[in-house]
Amino acid sequence: MRLSDVSIVVVGSSNTDMIVTSVRIPRPGETVLGGGFAMAAGGKGANQAVGAARAGGRVTFIGRVGRDAFGERAVRGLAADGIDVTRVIRDAVRPSGVALIVVARDGENSIAVAPGANAALSAADVQASARAFEGADIALLQLEVPAEAVGAAVALASKKRVPVILNPAPARRLERTLLERVSILTPNEHEAALLAGVPVDGETSAARAARLLRGRGVETVIITLGARGAFVAGPGFTGLVPGFKVKAVDTTAAGDIFNGALAVAIGEGKALPDAVRFGHAAAAVSVTRLGAQPSAPSRRVIDRFLRERSKEVSHG
Repeated sequence: MRLSDVSIVVVGSSNTDMIVTSVRIPRPGETVLGGGFAMAAGGKGANQAVGAARAGGRVTFIGRVGRDAFGERAVRGLAADGIDVTRVIRDAVRPSGVALIVVARDGENSIAVAPGANAALSAADVQASARAFEGADIALLQLEVPAEAVGAAVALASKKRVPVILNPAPARRLERTLLERVSILTPNEHEAALLAGVPVDGETSAARAARLLRGRGVETVIITLGARGAFVAGPGFTGLVPGFKVKAVDTTAAGDIFNGALAVAIGEGKALPDAVRFGHAAAAVSVTRLGAQPSAPSRRVIDRFLRERSKEVSHG
């Protein structure tokens, strides 16, 4: 049951994740035996779409998959979450994207991605879906598709006066002209360091990077700091928003689930710290579950988690 009527357009990638659980991440040249295998829907864009839909948003997904079993399964999964998939293009030449993921006992992961059809998403593909941006409350983007497609989505959102949340992952340098059109930028420490040109390894350095990025035109910067929470710098609020203490099983897609839930909360008009805390709650629940999209919690679960943890101020 949808608890929100926030309209969100997600432009991004869709992958099928092949997951092997292991005692630890293998070193270069090393084989580690043992563990289980699972296959789950993934891809940063599709993960964000599912995270937003389960958090209560009304989501349209724009992306590209192959005409193969992986692609059909991915699209069926998105549709099952109530996501509008009419803008998903079936590529007759390229296969669907695949990610090979090793998840260690402590929840950390190592990922290699074969993008397939995702790498062919073009500016023209996005522009052909311009009507999806009309009346949208939020456009949610990441960088697992070509820069031209991201640029076209940002331009369309700007033209339609739709706020843009950009999760700049995987890390890539971005033009200032693009950053100036981003309402909320959500890098992790590594991504923030690349974009700002300064080391980021904690709250103090995150504050410096956020100031630099805001100086380049970004309205609000949210630098995720893993177990510590997120450093937030925006109109009316600057400071650390702590997360929650949970036992991680699989951290795959935690950032995507955070961004999806954040988009819903921002669209609902929540105050910035509350919106970030809502995102933290969704991400915290997700890391207690295996898989990318399967880990995304429902709105009721997020709200219940927040009620139960209302007095908690930090997580490890």
